[in-house]
Order: sequence, then C-alpha cells, then structure tokens
Amino acid sequence: MELPLPPSLPAAAAVLALALPGLAALLLVLVRAAPRSPRSWAGAICMIAHVTARKMPTFHRHEKEKFFVNAEGRKESVPSIHDPPTRELSVVVPSYNEEDRLPLMMDEALGYLEKRQKRDPSFTYEVIVVDDGSKDETTKVAMKYCKKYGSDKVRVLTLVKNRGKGGAVRMGVFSSRGKKILMVDADGATKFADIEKVEEGLKNLQPWPNEMAISCGSRAHLEKDSVAKRSYFRTILMYGFHFLVWFLCVKKIRDTQCGFKLLTREAALRTFSTLHIER
Repeated sequence: MELPLPPSLPAAAAVLALALPGLAALLLVLVRAAPRSPRSWAGAICMIAHVTARKMPTFHRHEKEKFFVNAEGRKESVPSIHDPPTRELSVVVPSYNEEDRLPLMMDEALGYLEKRQKRDPSFTYEVIVVDDGSKDETTKVAMKYCKKYGSDKVRVLTLVKNRGKGGAVRMGVFSSRGKKILMVDADGATKFADIEKVEEGLKNLQPWPNEMAISCGSRAHLEKDSVAKRSYFRTILMYGFHFLVWFLCVKKIRDTQCGFKLLTREAALRTFSTLHIER
C-alpha cells in the first residue's frame, strides 16, 4: 500500500528512500568492524574517506563568466580570491529566480551596510549577486542596485547555466575582494543586522589557525515554531536528516542549513576549493 505524498515532496522522499539503506549498511559496518575507542572510530572514518574520496575538483568558469557588467554597461574582468583583499566585507548572494524576493533582501542589506559605513568610514564592502542561470528577471533586478550604488559596491555575476546553490556561492566567493566573506540567502530569511552576531562569533574564535575560521548563523531557537507549521511527514524527514548530520558529520552545530555564514578569506578559499558537489 502506498501512502500519498504532498506534491512538493516525492523527490525528497525518493532520495531519502534510496539513501537510507546505504547509510544503514555503512553504519552497520562501522559498528561491527570499528573498535569503540574515539581514536579508533576516527581512524575508521578517515580510512573510509580516503578510499572513497575523489581527486581535488577542478574549477571551471565559462568565458562569459570571467566578466561582469558595471554600472555604465561596460564589461570588467572579475577579481580573484587569490588576490590580496581590498574590502573589509564581501556579501555573496546566490540567486535563482529571485526577482520577487531579492529587492526586500537587498534593500535591508544595503540600508544596513550604508549606515555602518557612515558611522565608520574605514568600513568597506561589496555585495555580489550571483544569478544562477535564472529564467526570470533576477539579473535585471540586481542591476538596478548596481546602477544605484555603483559597481564598486554592487556587482552582478550572471552564470551561463544553473550550477546549483553550492556552485553559485563558490563563483561569488572566488570573485570576491573581502577580508571576510558572508554567505546570505536571497529570500531574506535572516535579518541582515544579525551579521554582528556572527562577527562576534568569528572574533571569539581567535586566534585563527592559519587565518581560517567560520562562524555559522543558526535558527535552531525557532525550531518549535517551524515544526508547528510543518506536516508530520516533513517533520520526520527533518529530524531524520538532522540525526544523520549529527551522527556522521558535526555534533556542535545545531543548524547546518542556515544560509548565513561568515568566513575568513583563507577559510573560504580552502573550503570552496574542495567543493565536489555544486548542488
């Protein structure tokens, strides 16, 4: 007997159904084969990672993606993350078909950044909107902000084809000029002023080993409200996913999916240089 699924969830359910048996088998092998000491567990996991890992991914940029259009309509070469930073902060906004939600987020973000710069003239920033092959007018909407604030503060990178959120963020990160790089979603799910909280978190991590540190935003404190609005099926999927992330990956970050993360330039370079999956 098949249970009817909500229209938006068959794909997620299918992926989960295919993935769970493999994950269960992997966990069973680990439990049976690996000794129980933490050091032995770590060794077993590192061995599996070494055997299954692929070569370092190659970063491909289409010829048209090597340039951006400035406020005057002229093409300029995009900078590289390998260059020395020239801004205090880069804000990377991955966007796919976001012509409706992008303006609210941009108004809030640029309003905050402009006020902060007036208070502290030494503070410099840039906002990089990465149009991930949108089918709507996302680029056109973003270019209005480029023309209003200037292409030194707002830049729009239009990708030739859709890469996925990971690929879009990487493209923006690799084209950034900031000492610190902030990932933020185009839907405005997080108040932009909360950047001060992740900045404080990054500061508290000092001294940064090899200049690498990442501060992650979290919406875990809103979980009770979100559960109340979800169906039971989606709630089960959510808790199942959280358990797998906790068991297999990280245990100290409660909300790994929040799209509000602040990275040092070196951490961003190391992180996105090893990105295998762009989706």
